Amino acid sequence: MPSQWLTWMKHENFRKILLLVLSGISLLVSLADSGTMRIDAAWVAIVLCGIPILKDAAVGLYTRFDIKADLLVSLALIASVIIGEIFAAGEVAFIMQIGSFLEESTVARAQAGIEKLIRLTPRIARRLIGGNEEMVPAEAVEVGDTLRVLPGETIPVDGLILHGESSIDQSVVTGESMPVEKQPGDEVFSGTVNRFGAFDMRATRRDSDSAIQRMVRLVQSADAGKARIVGLADRWATWIVVIALLAAAGVWCVTGEIIRAVTILVVFCPCALVLATPTAIMAAIGNATRHRVLIREGDALERLADVKRVVLDKTGTLTCGTPKVVALYSMLEALTEQELYRLAAAAELRSEHPLGKAVVNSCREAHPELTIPQPDSFELFPGRGVAAVVEGRSLLAGKPELLERAGIEIPAAARRQAEQRTAEGATVIHLAMDGTFCGFVVLADVLRDNAAEVIAGIRALDIRPALLTGDNRNAARHIAETSGIDEIHADCLPEEKLAIIDRFQQAGEPVCMIGDGINDAPALKKAYVGIAMGGIGSDIAVEAADIALVDDDIRQLPYLLRLARRTMTTIRLNLTFSMVLNFVAILLAGMGILNPVAGALVHNAGSVAVVLNSALLLSWKGGSGRKL
Repeated sequence: MPSQWLTWMKHENFRKILLLVLSGISLLVSLADSGTMRIDAAWVAIVLCGIPILKDAAVGLYTRFDIKADLLVSLALIASVIIGEIFAAGEVAFIMQIGSFLEESTVARAQAGIEKLIRLTPRIARRLIGGNEEMVPAEAVEVGDTLRVLPGETIPVDGLILHGESSIDQSVVTGESMPVEKQPGDEVFSGTVNRFGAFDMRATRRDSDSAIQRMVRLVQSADAGKARIVGLADRWATWIVVIALLAAAGVWCVTGEIIRAVTILVVFCPCALVLATPTAIMAAIGNATRHRVLIREGDALERLADVKRVVLDKTGTLTCGTPKVVALYSMLEALTEQELYRLAAAAELRSEHPLGKAVVNSCREAHPELTIPQPDSFELFPGRGVAAVVEGRSLLAGKPELLERAGIEIPAAARRQAEQRTAEGATVIHLAMDGTFCGFVVLADVLRDNAAEVIAGIRALDIRPALLTGDNRNAARHIAETSGIDEIHADCLPEEKLAIIDRFQQAGEPVCMIGDGINDAPALKKAYVGIAMGGIGSDIAVEAADIALVDDDIRQLPYLLRLARRTMTTIRLNLTFSMVLNFVAILLAGMGILNPVAGALVHNAGSVAVVLNSALLLSWKGGSGRKL
């Protein structure tokens, strides 16, 4: 137990919570004490909570002449102790530290996302020297080295394929849901996954300049360039301190009563002002949590309220993120679409290719009553398709080249239909049976059911939507037109997404970026506010974002934008109330109507009022999104 206690004490958050608990208990004891204790228990709160405030104020003032709310709080603490109001001093310090802890508790650690990116970088490469393979660290690979990549392995560095064909999962770089077929002469990227055939490649970049490493640097630079919002209390602290000191000095000079001057410092303590922002944000976070929205950055809602443009990724954000069968075309009268579906699924049953699996899964979902027969034989042709014998029938399923090599002619009408679907961003699998072309299956990453409604909701808030994707322009255009987006940026690499967002923000349009993939991480970091799909999205994207949609429910976006604006309205109301209350209290204190004890009660009442007003956000129902 002692060792466990020591382990806990090493954690800063645990130490802060412990100090707050002890300080709270001491204030309760002080409040209940009838004068029997020789030393006021509130001194515990002054020491534990007040000394750090005094230290920070002194250091900031001496080293940087940085006037923050801590300075005025320090003056209030000292003034309260001077006039013997020990409980008031402890209470002021306690409230201030609670406000500080609330702010700090909502700040995410972006470094974790960067570390995960770094861990994606392959550490081992299979280098060929004189026909022999040797395993070397990825950082030892030089430009011009020949490497071999086997099925299932991660590509260690950027390069060009020399020999072999394969399908590469490039989602880590481009975000595309579909694997990309590669052949000799094609470029491959570090961190992407070789799905099928083995191939030899020539390294064109070293490990330090690979695609993954460049993405790490993009995330780091984007994070460094995003300024954090300064708390309202600190933002206005200089003026508050000057006014408080001038008011106290003026009253002392006019009346000659030090007690009135001290009372002014006590009532001017910005407890309510300090609590105005964190309490509202924490209440809004509680509301968002009920809608399955995780807000990771404390100031994310402040920034979200100022957003003028929402930029959405395509794959996994506006779409479901996985290919599904969306259409079937039978070219034989005797072959129904359902039978075509069954045969295509049977041909792909043993395939490990994502498209083959998608055909099988879609068939099972659409026709659970169907029994998909096991193929008698199966052969994979990497990059082209599959061949199988099913129930005595010879089947070919794949690209047109696969059928053409077998001497099977594809009718012109079928070609035109297939080309039309391809132009819409879909993938077409051609099917032949016993040497005759019999039809094709169309797969696509389908739009989410509520995408168009979400875009309309965003427009209703006078916010401009835009589509930003690494996928091809045809697929992007089809999705944009269907969802109601008229601005498209397609074929974007991570650095290009970063540049586009920066251009928007330089033009005075704060951007909210919504994405799900690793390739979106730099853009999520660069954007004024980043929102990640928390369910299907990568851990790295979630770490880079300020907000995560836990269930990938984009219906929550309009609600979230309205919640941000409502939160800022609450913060402004809190701020206005606290400032009016303080100035009225100053006036009354200067007139001698308020004594120090009454002044302490006034600013305590102001703090309670601010907390209660913020708490209303917990039950706010301004959104139409789904709740738990």
